[in-house]
Amino acid sequence: MNKTTDINPHIIEGLYTEALLLADEVRAAFDMSGRLDELAGDEDLARIALSCEALRTTTRMMHAIAWLLNQKAYLNGELSDFQLRRSGRLPRASAESDPQQIALIHPEIRNLIENTERFYARISRLDAAWRENFAVMPGALQRLRDRLGASVESRAGRH
Repeated sequence: MNKTTDINPHIIEGLYTEALLLADEVRAAFDMSGRLDELAGDEDLARIALSCEALRTTTRMMHAIAWLLNQKAYLNGELSDFQLRRSGRLPRASAESDPQQIALIHPEIRNLIENTERFYARISRLDAAWRENFAVMPGALQRLRDRLGASVESRAGRH
């Protein structure tokens, strides 16, 4: 697999630094001590909403960081093409948040959740573009089979 110009060590390192900072903000924001006092409305529903979003947001960031670590390892020669293709796939984004649950969460945390969603979308676009560059298209595979078949037939005809 050739290294592409759309994913390089500088881009990955910048995204990795951004991911670590964002993950730290997520950790601090969802630290349950102190946040439960800020809940509005039905306290039980707000606790559930906060817990669900904490899990969803934390998982999103851990998937992004894992993807970035795989990219860094590949670019540093620590993973082969095969290993990266096999285990370096970014999982699809989790299900969207329930707007009624999100409304129960403090606006600053809602903003942070949106920031992590936008970050994940950026990483997803990079992953998709990278995979497109290296996908084996059925047309190309069929053309190769046709050429091989024609070659075998021509050699068999000469004998």
